[in-house]
Amino acid sequence: MEDTVLMPREKLLELGAERLTNEELVAILLRTGVKGKGVMEFSKELLNRYGSLTALLCADVREVMNVKGMGLAKAVLFKASLELGHRVFREMSKKTRMKLDEPESVYYLCHDMTLLDRETVRVISLDTRLNYCGLNTVSVGILDSSLLHPREVFKPAISRTAAAIILVHNHPSGDPSPSKEDGNITDRIKEAGETLGIKLLDHIIIGKGSFFSFTAGRVFYTEVGDDFQRKSL
Repeated sequence: MEDTVLMPREKLLELGAERLTNEELVAILLRTGVKGKGVMEFSKELLNRYGSLTALLCADVREVMNVKGMGLAKAVLFKASLELGHRVFREMSKKTRMKLDEPESVYYLCHDMTLLDRETVRVISLDTRLNYCGLNTVSVGILDSSLLHPREVFKPAISRTAAAIILVHNHPSGDPSPSKEDGNITDRIKEAGETLGIKLLDHIIIGKGSFFSFTAGRVFYTEVGDDFQRKSL
């Protein structure tokens, strides 16, 4: 008797979602293929086009809509799926009281910023034991110390009665090396925090495959799985 080949949905039901490949999970989101291509072939083509599952799910909705066979409904579904994944991770981080006293933890929490094409600033709020208690986006666009007001940075922290914050922003160029402006922003936010009684624990710059920590004064490289190589600047 020949083995039965299970389609993705049936395989998920019978074996569990963790047993599915990336191509099969994407196929479930796609539901159908396109003319001349089955759903599995279309799924594989999409992953090959973007190079990774993360890159596909983080792609701009309008960009994905331009792929033949996607359209508005499927592109929106992909974006919603990514956002749900981020929210689940952050919810788990909050409920398990994940400590964010190491820059690596911050990188994993905000790793999706590696794919953003505009500079984005986020603020992570921490309690007195440096446990995660919230994350907010406070600025999108060109990072400028004259435009990034401390009031906007500390507003979410104050509302959460946070004891400390971590400032996080990305460099779309992929190079996380800090600029003079980045240093100015760090000094300005640190000084404002001292006045408010909310400590700036760190300022992390997210690049592609690497990130910079102002507290550590180093670039951390992430290309080799979870093994972090470090070098001083």
